Amino acid sequence: MHKNFKGIEKTVFGHGSFNQLDEILAERRGDNAKFMLFVVDQYFKDKPLAKRIPAKPEDSVVFVDVDVHEPTTEQIDNLRDSILKTKGLPAGVVGIGGGSVMDIAKAVSLMFTNEGSSTLYQGLNLIKKPGIYHCGVPTISGTGAEVSMTAVLTGPVKKLGLKCEWTVFNQVVLDPELIATVPRNWWFYTGMDTYIHCVESENGQYNNAYSHAYAEQAMKLCRDIYLGEQSGQNAENDEKLMVASLMGGLSLTYSEVGVCHALSYGLSKILGTRHCYANCLAFNHLGDFYPEGVAEFKEMIRKHKIDLPQGLAKEWTDEQITAMATVSYNLPHMWNHAIGSDWKDKITVKSIEELFRRL
Repeated sequence: MHKNFKGIEKTVFGHGSFNQLDEILAERRGDNAKFMLFVVDQYFKDKPLAKRIPAKPEDSVVFVDVDVHEPTTEQIDNLRDSILKTKGLPAGVVGIGGGSVMDIAKAVSLMFTNEGSSTLYQGLNLIKKPGIYHCGVPTISGTGAEVSMTAVLTGPVKKLGLKCEWTVFNQVVLDPELIATVPRNWWFYTGMDTYIHCVESENGQYNNAYSHAYAEQAMKLCRDIYLGEQSGQNAENDEKLMVASLMGGLSLTYSEVGVCHALSYGLSKILGTRHCYANCLAFNHLGDFYPEGVAEFKEMIRKHKIDLPQGLAKEWTDEQITAMATVSYNLPHMWNHAIGSDWKDKITVKSIEELFRRL
């Protein structure tokens, strides 16, 4: 069975395109209880961008702190219940921030129309009804959340996404000006998420001409941004990174991620490590799985003088390592892609524990 995925309905790209958001939302403001819910990264609360949000008096603007933890099922359920109780069903949800904020916007848009806890819907095609209109405005590029059909949530038992075609944004606004002030380390970590998406997409059994085309171009852009003569944070590279993020997300959508993301999920679920950073920590030690990609990744680290900690596993207990390995093992779609359909003959919880001990 071939994958048959829904894409973003509308995309606007370019410097200053955030200024079009009010006009874009206008045609949807008559829906449901006729107000918009803006979910915004706490980082912008006292920043100029907050004053530019085209919120009307009837709208709700909720600032979320994604530095404390990645999105959780409890957080989504509470946000949904609070808004429904106090204001009713929004006309739409707008996520303004990085990958975590966009995942919150996608998830809550679905949970407004699906009963019960979001824990019931962690997995593929478990959502019963389409969500309400939702728009994504990335302020950090790299995660691919702006284009993916997954809203990744950490629940009491597992870290797994609400994954279906209704998760995909109806609208995205790609304004490179919004990522111009991203701190250097996070500019690197999030950009490497795109790069790792492509490496893993390319190196596995589900790679195909369609996913390869997106990965090839996204990796070329990443090399320009992080290794080229004009590498670094500048206006031209901000444009390239936004496009690379989108293409990297499309590549993994039509293929799959692999070993690094499986380990990253373990780190995030058990230790609360932020996703992009966790990917970098893990990928740095996976040269036997992705030799060319890891070698180039290390070159990018050296060029930009990124301090990526070593010896972290010495501080972890055996119980923590086993817990992380168990989370990682229970992601069969990733191992199946990376290792093959006989992956259970080659990969065990114990062998994954040894991968974590490398860190």
